[in-house]
Parts: sequence; structure tokens; C-alpha cells
Amino acid sequence: MKKFIFDIDGTLTPSRKQIDPSFEAFMIKFCCKHDVYLVTGSNREKTIDQIGLDVYYRAKRVYNCAGNDVYEKDKNVYRNPWKLPDDAKEFLLKELKKSLFSVRTGTHIEDRPGCVNFSILGRGANWTEREVYKEWDRDNHERIEIAKRFNKEFPELYAFVGGETGVDISLKGCDKGQILRDFDPKDEIHFFGDRMDENGNDYPLAEALKEMDGSTHYVTGWEDTRTRLVEFSASGEFFK
Repeated sequence: MKKFIFDIDGTLTPSRKQIDPSFEAFMIKFCCKHDVYLVTGSNREKTIDQIGLDVYYRAKRVYNCAGNDVYEKDKNVYRNPWKLPDDAKEFLLKELKKSLFSVRTGTHIEDRPGCVNFSILGRGANWTEREVYKEWDRDNHERIEIAKRFNKEFPELYAFVGGETGVDISLKGCDKGQILRDFDPKDEIHFFGDRMDENGNDYPLAEALKEMDGSTHYVTGWEDTRTRLVEFSASGEFFK
């Protein structure tokens, strides 16, 4: 059986923004015809705000918080109770203090079910501030370096670059790759994501999927995702 897994930020929507209305209609039809699963670092509320209830409810399952908070429509089928240890929190606060990026917008450590999002910029940033940080981080690789230092200090945990301004942290093994526990190895699985690089939050799932002989599809944005799905549909590659 063919099954389709989609990341959300940068794959189905612009990062932290709502889905394009025409693509939303496309995905509603796609979900009605195929088994679709969604996986994201965001919580349920933010996910619904981005993709809408129609797509959310038509997915077979939605793996919020990198698979640590799992829903089937309104039913919560799994939630990881893990909390960030105090020493790891202190480490992040020290990173916040020593960062050379000067803008701070509050909520720098955001607790989510089974994981934490850490942001030097902060969750209160507006779009202009986000763009400034994105460019600064692109030049200075701050998030990648923070993740490397964190992983060296806390080998039982796993930090990785998530979204455009943050670092996601969870117990090792409780990343997006964990969702494959719910899939049959005999299934033909296709995963679409935009952060499959070694430091990206789609990487663990992409790597785990290779061991199941699944297919990964790196995309550069929601427009790329739509183009590929339309092309594959026309060719019959996915839909025979």
C-alpha cells in the first residue's frame, strides 16, 4: 500500500505561514484519494492554524511535535511526557546570553509535548526580525553550532535545526524518525520534506526511511511539492 508522509513548514506551507488556498484545495483532494500522514515540529494548535482543519482532519494521522504528540482528528493517540532537564535548560540560557545576535523578543525556550524549541531570537519576533535573523544565521551558522555543542554536552538528548529560527530538542530517538513505528515495512512510503540535510529536523526520518526502502523527496517549498505531485500524478509513477 502506498503511503505519503509530508513535513509542513517549507513543504506544504511557507515557514510559519498559512497554506496557499489553491494548494489547500489540492491537498484536500489528494488526502481523499490517498493515505496521507503529516509530521511537524509544531504543536496541534499551530499546525491547524497553518494547514486548516480540512487537511488536518483528512490526514490519517498528524504527528505533532516531531511525533511526540499524535492525533487522529480530535483524538490524542499518543503523548510523550518528557521534560527538559534543568541542566540542559541552564546550558541553553548560557547560549542565549553569549549569542552575538542582539535582538531578543521573548519566549526563548518553548516547552512542547515531548520536546523543546529553543530560539535566540525568541518566539515573539515579527516577520522582519525573523528575516534579519535568518540572514544572520545563514552567514554565522549559529543554530548548527549550538546544536553541535548541545549534543556533545548531552549525548542522551538530540538537538537539531528546526524551522527558520529555532533549535528543536528531544530525547535521542524521539525525533521525526520515531513515527515509522506505526508503519508496515511492506508499505511503499514516500516522504516529502525540506530539511533533510544532516542538521535538519527531517533528516532522522529520511535516514530511517532508507532502511525500510522508502522514498524521500527533497523539496524547496510548497510550490515544488505541488509541482512534483502533479508531475507524478500525470506520469502515474505514484498512482498506478
